[in-house]
Order: sequence, then structure tokens, then C-alpha cells
Amino acid sequence: MTKIQTLDAHHPSEPGQPHVAAAMGRLGTETAFDVLAKAKAMEEAGRHIINLGIGQPDFLTPPHIVEAAVKALRDGHHGYTPANGTLALREAVAEDILLRRKVKVDPGQVLIVPGGKVTMFFAVLMFGEPGAEILYPNPGFPIYESVIKFSGAKAVPIPLHEKNGFSFSASEVLERITPATRLIILNSPANPTGGVVPREEFDRLVEGLAAHPHVCVMSDEIYCRMLYDGREHVSLLGYESLRDRLILLDGWSKTFAMTGWRMGYSVWPKTLIDKATRLCINCHSCVNAAAQQAGIAALRGPQDAVEAMVAAFDERRHVVVKELNAIPGFRCIEPGGAFYAFPNIEGTGIPARKLQDMLLEEAGVATVSGTSFGAYGEGYIRISYANSIENIREAMGRIRTFLAARR
Repeated sequence: MTKIQTLDAHHPSEPGQPHVAAAMGRLGTETAFDVLAKAKAMEEAGRHIINLGIGQPDFLTPPHIVEAAVKALRDGHHGYTPANGTLALREAVAEDILLRRKVKVDPGQVLIVPGGKVTMFFAVLMFGEPGAEILYPNPGFPIYESVIKFSGAKAVPIPLHEKNGFSFSASEVLERITPATRLIILNSPANPTGGVVPREEFDRLVEGLAAHPHVCVMSDEIYCRMLYDGREHVSLLGYESLRDRLILLDGWSKTFAMTGWRMGYSVWPKTLIDKATRLCINCHSCVNAAAQQAGIAALRGPQDAVEAMVAAFDERRHVVVKELNAIPGFRCIEPGGAFYAFPNIEGTGIPARKLQDMLLEEAGVATVSGTSFGAYGEGYIRISYANSIENIREAMGRIRTFLAARR
């Protein structure tokens, strides 16, 4: 079982202490934010830190998107919107899906939410309860496992192997399905590995899922436009046999450098969209009205900034992989998507979490331990190359110097 960092739930017998729900003791965290906070504190104390930990583009939101939000505020877009998002934005999302995934979706099945995590939370809460099982990638985005356990369901890991380019094996997924399985979470291109699942593996999985009609799938495709070396994005929306049990997760954060805008969207089966919308009403009411106008501008406006950003990430990808493979004790396969490298550090003889802490405290380089993404992440660290080539090379030099001093 994967060990995740949890919050303390006070024992109900302790006098004077709040009696919080037991589920709070099962709720994990996202270590990248913990590392970011520590790095910021060190910088404020005078240290020079190179941050290769946090997973967000180091680019500004394109100006035309910002201007759309400013105009929306000036034009009076200050009130509530429909809980599922404005029709104009949902139509823009449907248009973009048709353009990029070649799949026609009904805007009525599109849900606008404040960030990608909301879709994860809603999907898991909809299917997770004691006695249920939910499959998730490991190493994978840590909130998957955290929310599954919070729901009371059993978190069943899908191992991702370095030898397979950190793609899942369809046979390994299918053999983990039981009558208790409710949901499978998939992510390609992937965080933290940069792995991309080839179409052949998706084909095998979808074919095998025909024998398990009780199982739904949530496909996290937030990095779908960050692909390299001519790789194609294979969206599970393209498999007609899954459409009535597929939840698509995507959004604006990564593609348009809009992490702080908190803008995501999802596409739900017709049988689930009303339930998902009800969760919105109970949770956050609706998404920021002006931000939704910016979302329209992002999808329908010029895409040159997106293309330039991805080209910059591609250039950095080659640099970071070459630099990592030059560090004694490290080896790193080339990621096919996103903006993460996931080097194997077993040759250093240092456990992942210990190396993460040492690199930050002694070398001034922020990374994230592979174990922050699940038990199968031991022996790895995540490097975000959402930073300048100059900083990447400086960070790699610091890591080499630090490790050489330990010999």
C-alpha cells in the first residue's frame, strides 16, 4: 500500500480538542506545495534556490487572455453564472474538443470547474465509498490516492514501469479489476513521469473493458497539448464504446499558463452530468464569471503563445535529460510529454525523500521525491523543467557537486 502524508485527527476522548471526522486522518497532501513553501522560506532567509519542484509553467498568461478578463470585469461580469458554466464557454470547449480530439460532444455534458482537481474530487466522491475499489496510476498525481482514501474506498495502484516508458500495461490494469471496482483513473501525458501511453495499449485496455461494463473511467488529459517527437495525443473520448462511462478531465492551467486562474473543465456521460452539476451547486456554486470570459479567449484566440511555450519545454527537455544522465548515480529516460523528468536515482544509494531534502537544504535545488507520488516512486525524483535552461544547467551542476562531495 502507498504511504501518504496525513493530517492528524484528534482522538475524540482528548478533552478540549475538536472531534474531527475520521476521514480527515486519511486525507493526504501534495508535497510539491510543501517543497515550494520551504523553498520560499529559504529564499526569504537569503538562500538562492533553483526551483525544479513546482509543476507550473514559468510563462505569463498570454496578454489577449488577460485582456479578455479585464474587459469582462469592466463590462459588468460580476455575478453568478450557471453552476455548470456559461453556455458560451461550454460551446467553446465543445468546439475545441472537436478541433483537437476530432470528437463531437454536447455542450450540455461539459462542466466548467475551478481547476482540474475538482473533477478528480467529484469523480472519486461519486464512486468512492467503503467497500468500493478505485484504480489509479502509481507513481501518479498524489491527489488521486489521497481523495480515494478520503472517500473510504480502497485505492488500488496501477504500477507504471520505467522499462515501459512509464506507460501502464493494459493487462496489469485489467487483472486488477474486481466486482468491487467502480472507477479507473488514467493520466496521459503523465505527472510525475512525463510518460505517454501509446494507442496500442489504450486499444487493448478498451477492448478488455468490454467485459467490465460496471467500471467507469476518468481520463486526466490536462497535459494533452504538451507532446514531443511527433507523438499523438490519444484521447479516450475517441473510443465510442466508453463514451457512456467516461469522464474527461482537462483545463486551462497548463496549456495556457493559467494555474492561478483556477479554470478546468470536464466532460461527463449523460447519466452523470446532472449529479456532477449538483456537486458544483453544493461545493462552489459556479466558476469566476470574468475568468470564464478569459477561457473563451484562450480557446478561440491565437495559439502561438501555446506553441512557443511547448517548443521551449521541448528544448529544455533535451537539456535536462542530457544533464541528468551525466550525473553519477542517475539515469533518465526521455519523457514524451508534460514538463517533467523522472530520473532513476537508485545509483546514489540515497532514498528518494532523503535526497529531496538534502538537495534543497544543501544544494539549494528544489525537487520532489518520487515517493510523494506513491510507493512505486521510490528510487526516483521528479524534476520540473518549467524553468530556464540557464537555471536547469546551474541546478544540475549543483547536484553533481553535492553528490561528488559525498563520495
